[in-house]
Amino acid sequence: MDELNQVATAFVKYYYEKFDTNRSDLLSLYQPDAMLTFSGDRAQGPEAIMKKLNSLSFRKIAHDIAGLNIQVQPTFNNGMLVVVSGQLIADDDSDHPLMFSQVFTLNNANGQWFILNDVFNLSFV
Repeated sequence: MDELNQVATAFVKYYYEKFDTNRSDLLSLYQPDAMLTFSGDRAQGPEAIMKKLNSLSFRKIAHDIAGLNIQVQPTFNNGMLVVVSGQLIADDDSDHPLMFSQVFTLNNANGQWFILNDVFNLSFV
């Protein structure tokens, strides 16, 4: 289980660093049949997912990498379920951080991890 935790933590940190700096770099992380649900909107396939992620109303996003809560469970075929919660800053508004949760199903193909499912929600209190 320690190895899964290490892989999940490294993957999540990489994902959010790329999301915050250059979302286009995320394209190769999504499998051809991957599905994203982003606050209720669905997109399937890497190109449609990238179109959705690049169309977000936020111009700039910064995830609080150090403050992430990451939980992981093994799934079938050596995959993993990764549940993440944390805070992000949108458009440099550090006075009003937003809480979010995100769930990934990751699959391993030849030692490379890919996203099969991705569900993101902002958490409004």
